[in-house]
Amino acid sequence: MNLGLKGRTAIVTGASVGIGLAIAEGLAAEGTNLILAARGGERMAAECSRIAGTFGVTATPVAADVATEAGVAAIVDAAKAAGVDILVNNAGTGSGETVLDAPDAKWDQYWDLHVKAAVRLARGVHPLMKARGGGVILHNASICATQPLWYEPVYNVSKAALLMFSKTLSYEFIKDNIRVNTVNAGLILTPDWIKTAKQLTAASGGDYEAYLQKVADDFAPIRRFGTPEEAANLFVFLASARASYCVGSTYYVDGGMLRTI
Repeated sequence: MNLGLKGRTAIVTGASVGIGLAIAEGLAAEGTNLILAARGGERMAAECSRIAGTFGVTATPVAADVATEAGVAAIVDAAKAAGVDILVNNAGTGSGETVLDAPDAKWDQYWDLHVKAAVRLARGVHPLMKARGGGVILHNASICATQPLWYEPVYNVSKAALLMFSKTLSYEFIKDNIRVNTVNAGLILTPDWIKTAKQLTAASGGDYEAYLQKVADDFAPIRRFGTPEEAANLFVFLASARASYCVGSTYYVDGGMLRTI
């Protein structure tokens, strides 16, 4: 299927690993040029070099912390030079706390990373997309935005706020032919999941794979984790002209984890 993405330019944040890297590779495979942002500049530069060589596209690395004004400004500056048609807000991370023990600083940290980054980037790319006749903004939220896990209230709340921001933004931006949608992923086997599983099982023999299988058995009817590529496939489709009537919606890639309709 020709997705009509060849020659387009996409920003992907949190792009050096996991879902973000898989999205970058999926877009590159369609001929999309890339502006890839992550905090780790050396790693991002290496991945950009590899992607450009593999897929024959332009891949520009930006070392930036999207939770800061300066980080967002650096990404927008790169987009001003290259132009931008697609923005994938992917940067984010899980948490672990209770409401009673989480300090204000942690709430602020996750609000800046999951919500304010999306707000600032939307303001920054809007005039650039409008000048090109439109564009696409996709937010990587989480199933936890609607079906929270008890042990990460700060993550749950900030991702729910991102979901509402995405819906609200879609109303405002569609008049300029900029489509906004959200993807809520379930259990996707990223390096963070593996790292956490190894830490949790270190004292009991280190069978992290069995731990992960139990998580999948407990939460996902499909009884396995998804791959970053499986999540990325949905983002790539939603970024394309094939999804031209998709506006202001939330799409799940969760192996049946969502327990409501």
